[in-house]
Amino acid sequence: MDKVSIELTVLFDGQFWMGVFESTSENKLCVCRTVFGAEPKDGEVYNFIIGKYYKLKYSPAVAAVVKEKIKNPKRLRREIRKAVENNGIGTKSQQALKIQQEQAKLTRKSNRHEKNMLEKYLRFNLKQLKRKEKHKGH
Repeated sequence: MDKVSIELTVLFDGQFWMGVFESTSENKLCVCRTVFGAEPKDGEVYNFIIGKYYKLKYSPAVAAVVKEKIKNPKRLRREIRKAVENNGIGTKSQQALKIQQEQAKLTRKSNRHEKNMLEKYLRFNLKQLKRKEKHKGH
């Protein structure tokens, strides 16, 4: 059977209160960040989870870190160094959020490109119509 665990962390970002949802299933981690604004009360967080949880957009799945106890501190430092070298700086959640941000940036860029091309095409056609109207004669 598939085991799914969800963890919500509410934190203050310096300007706003935000929640970070971390969903782990089949050793894959998906993350979603939402901004609450003012400090949320427990009831507000509960109502948010009940009402808007299924509308959240999660990041693409990232391989989750299996937490195991390492007794030898040298081995622990070596494991941390390897993880940082392989994955870069940041937690898995931060990396998943970064991937989600990059994908959103790419979609915005493609949408903006299509919009600009459409406007350029419309301006060109309008200019051509004006030229034809000028040369028609009265």
